[in-house]
Amino acid sequence: MFEKLRTNPIFLDFAERAGWSAGQVFFATLLAGGTTTSVADLPWTYAITVSLSAALASVLLTALQYLGKATNLSFWPDVFVRLAKTFLSSLLASITAAGVFNAIEFDWTTALNVAVVTTIAALGKSLLAREKPTVPGGAESTGAPEPSGRAASPSTLAPEVYRRAVTRRQ
Repeated sequence: MFEKLRTNPIFLDFAERAGWSAGQVFFATLLAGGTTTSVADLPWTYAITVSLSAALASVLLTALQYLGKATNLSFWPDVFVRLAKTFLSSLLASITAAGVFNAIEFDWTTALNVAVVTTIAALGKSLLAREKPTVPGGAESTGAPEPSGRAASPSTLAPEVYRRAVTRRQ
């Protein structure tokens, strides 16, 4: 069973995106809990609930991206789509964790703060994960894609796995 999961690059892409969204929202939610509280007083249950909701929202938004066949993007458009999805996932997670949603009484400030911190973390992750394309012979490229079409990606997946996921014919 796990052999098939390891070889399915699309599944790995979904898992990578959902995992990062969940982790970023989890820590942003804990940061929003305040720095003057003790570890015991942090909103652990709420952070876990929001992070699981963000992971689910990420899976749904990634499915829409795959259905729209908008996956084989160059670096900056891919980063922009990831940032937009991260922001939306975080905001949707805060709204769903609120229970009964009331637009007037909802704590928009905290939800937007968590979404912005999460999005900044996603930008940092994308820049740190940026795969630099290489020129045949081992030298680093100047940033232009190789003739084979290999370009930088913001994914933390192995470069070949990510390329197989986003360029797969559907």
